[in-house]
Amino acid sequence: MAPATKMGRFFFLCFFFFFHLVASELPANQTAAMDKLYEILKNNTPQSSSLPWDLTKHPNPCSWKGVACSSDSSFITRISLPLFSISALDFLVVLCQIDTLEAIDLSNNHFSSIPDGFMSGCGRIRGLKRLNFSTNKLSGPLPAFRDFAALEYLDLSHNSLSGAIGLQLDGLRSLKSLKLVYNQFNGSVPIHLGKSMALQDLELSVNLFEGKIPEELANYSNLTVVDLSANRLSGSIPDRFRELSKLETLILSSNDFSGGIPQFLSSVRTLSRFAAHQNQFAGGIPPGITKYLSNLDLSYNKLNGPIPEDLLSQSNLRALDLSYNSLEGSIPANMAPSLVRLRLGNNLLSGKIPSSPFQSLQNLTYLELESNSLNGSIPSELGFCKSLALLNLAENKLTGVLPIELGNLQNLKELKLQLNHLSGEIPDQFTRLQGLQKLNTSWNSFSGLIPHSISRLHNLINLDLRENNLRGSIPDSIQQLSSLIELQLGKNALNGTIGEMPQNLQIALNLSHNQFEGPIPEALSKLSILEVLDLSNNRFFGKIPSSLAVMGSLTEVVLSNNQLTGEIPKFPSRVDVEVSGNKGLRNTTKSNSPTASQKKRNKVLIGVGVAVAAAVLAVGIAVMIAVSISKREDLPQPQVMQGNLLTANGIHRSKIDFTKGIEAVTLPSNIILKTKFSTYYKAVMPSGTSYFVKKLNWINWNDKIFPLGNREKLEEEIKAIGKLSNSNVMTPLAYLLTVDSVYLFYEFAQKGTLFDVLHGSLEDPLDWASRYSIAIGVAQGLAFLHGCTSSPVLLLDLSSRSILLKSLKEPQVGDIELCKVINPMNSTSRFSAVAGSVGYIPPEYAYTMRVTMAGNVYSFGVVLLELLTGKPAVSQGIELAKWVLTNSADGEKPDKILDSSVKRTSQAVRNQMLAVLKVALACVSTSPDARPKTKSILRMLLNAR
Repeated sequence: MAPATKMGRFFFLCFFFFFHLVASELPANQTAAMDKLYEILKNNTPQSSSLPWDLTKHPNPCSWKGVACSSDSSFITRISLPLFSISALDFLVVLCQIDTLEAIDLSNNHFSSIPDGFMSGCGRIRGLKRLNFSTNKLSGPLPAFRDFAALEYLDLSHNSLSGAIGLQLDGLRSLKSLKLVYNQFNGSVPIHLGKSMALQDLELSVNLFEGKIPEELANYSNLTVVDLSANRLSGSIPDRFRELSKLETLILSSNDFSGGIPQFLSSVRTLSRFAAHQNQFAGGIPPGITKYLSNLDLSYNKLNGPIPEDLLSQSNLRALDLSYNSLEGSIPANMAPSLVRLRLGNNLLSGKIPSSPFQSLQNLTYLELESNSLNGSIPSELGFCKSLALLNLAENKLTGVLPIELGNLQNLKELKLQLNHLSGEIPDQFTRLQGLQKLNTSWNSFSGLIPHSISRLHNLINLDLRENNLRGSIPDSIQQLSSLIELQLGKNALNGTIGEMPQNLQIALNLSHNQFEGPIPEALSKLSILEVLDLSNNRFFGKIPSSLAVMGSLTEVVLSNNQLTGEIPKFPSRVDVEVSGNKGLRNTTKSNSPTASQKKRNKVLIGVGVAVAAAVLAVGIAVMIAVSISKREDLPQPQVMQGNLLTANGIHRSKIDFTKGIEAVTLPSNIILKTKFSTYYKAVMPSGTSYFVKKLNWINWNDKIFPLGNREKLEEEIKAIGKLSNSNVMTPLAYLLTVDSVYLFYEFAQKGTLFDVLHGSLEDPLDWASRYSIAIGVAQGLAFLHGCTSSPVLLLDLSSRSILLKSLKEPQVGDIELCKVINPMNSTSRFSAVAGSVGYIPPEYAYTMRVTMAGNVYSFGVVLLELLTGKPAVSQGIELAKWVLTNSADGEKPDKILDSSVKRTSQAVRNQMLAVLKVALACVSTSPDARPKTKSILRMLLNAR
């Protein structure tokens, strides 16, 4: 090749490279716009480390996080900046100067409004197809989208937008997806949703829309998803919905719809999911409705009549929920092998459980037939359902013995058989169920011994065998059930002496109404986190061990009707002690009242002489404490490794004294509150100000409960929690790390826990104004935690015991750090992988073992029910949520559920309580998907004013 030719090719390649380089650079206007955006973020972001962009290290915006450019990097196509706490409105206006944008995602930020400059500027961008402002702080009416010719996807969910929707969206000629869920829109369901009628996905759930579903929605013939759940809609399903030939998902749950379930739904060939639970639908279920459906939920309605014979047999059906209706007749024998979940509980079904279908139901995971009138025996064929995780046959009329084939269900986690007429012995094969976590066979007629091999059930958390005819002694092997937190053996014919119990028992140990004898074992005091101990109606004799009185978590001790003698130990005032029926017992302290009513009577009867005696006793106690303190001065204090102040508040920083704090935790007399996870101490600083010092119990730096892996990571998490700021959340002010534990400092809550105030410490019932303020405050705290921008803060144990009160109207949600330092999925047997307290744990946790926002909502719903009814979360073995749901489903008038001492104060109070009850019932829905989000809960509670 000639040199000239080679030289020409060289210059051509150089020119081509130079031309490509120049052509690949962003236009000047886009570079300038990105520079402005960078400066806005830099000036409005408190910490430069959280900036998504670094102009120094990466001068080319196409390499910045959340920025996408064309393949040749010649123009910007997408800006995606979720979770960066952006609030500057001028950022939005400048953004619209990039006229080649196809997608904008600014979800999970702090924008309070969308400025006119954005609506006009970005409205002119010809190629903008996707716009996402979900989970911000937008308020006010919906902006008018006059241009946005190419916009296909609009998401404004999880904000506080309000008002009616008229023609604001009518100009969106290309709109295919509209998501406005979790706002405060009212009026009628909008029908002007783009003149091209291209809409496919319409999601308007959790708003305040009311009236009927407009038939005009059927004009949008391309609709595939319609979600109108959790509004105030009424009427029936429009007949014109049969025209929606592409509809795949129709969700109408949690409204006030009535009438019948339309037959035409069976003719929509594309419809795979229909959910209409928690409405007022009545009449029978039309045959053939599941012809194309894979998921049908009609629970919590007023449906009656028989279950159509073909309903369960359709080959595509995976999940069916008809619970809480008034369905009659028998369960159809033909069931599709594809079934994963079948819920028919709380109906009027009768007859035998069909046996033939279960041989082919290899995918069946949840079978719930409770609270019907089913009779006959339990089919042995259930043993073929190898995927079963939950089997609930409770509260029926089942008879016969337990089939040994149920021992083949190796994936079973929860077995509920209570309140039937079952008999025979508990098969030894049941102890092969290695994954079983809950076993309830109470209120039957089982006989024989408790199998010694029960120790194989090492994952068992709750064991309830009460109200049977079991005999013999408790097997020694039961102490090996290291995950067990509840043991109910009351009302049997068990005898002998009491041996070692599982050390992690927390909820209850109930051995009442048996034939146990001998002294009460001192070893029971080792159950350091036990809350309820019931040994009543046995043959125990001798003295009550004084060690029982120092069990830090006890709330109730029932020792009545035994043969006990001697003095009653002095139990803390928080503990209800029942000792009646023991003729040889003496109460010399006058502080061990058997019941709450007797406590109140004693207060009236105490005279001057007792007051003097109490004063003398107080002096004696003070001397004893002083001696105790002087002795403890020589005790070694926890060895501090690291300590830091977290609060920026100068008053707290000047008053917190680490030395005083660490001294306080060496004295049991400073314990204010003890839970299964934490111990709260009162620490008085040199200034006289009191603080809580909370010790996280059972710390083991090498334990898998700490997913963080090292102390440095733990400190990072604690510091992050310390930066949260909300008046209804207990955030740590300081922390100390010792060799074997973690101590956190908090503001002192003068009134104690909500549990104490509701169920014991007040002379008169808490008034409704205070209860309502507490409900609002806890809802605000929970909404704040779930809405944290970095990631939601989930609560491992939300209950009335974890809510502390600065005053009777100022609640604070506590224990927010637990989910950061304890991982339930990886916990050792010490924590039993259990999140929450009994009565507050959502039903799905039994088989998912996951802490979720929906689970937190369930727990909050129980707290609301406590405020409304005045009852504790569990009373006499019955969970409050289940009691309220059952009474509601049975047609009990709502106001019969309310605390009579409060609702009678005025009609206005009663009406407000009824409004809050509706919110509480939504929160404790058995379906996690049906529960409202916290922001919506707060809005609904505020609307109840």
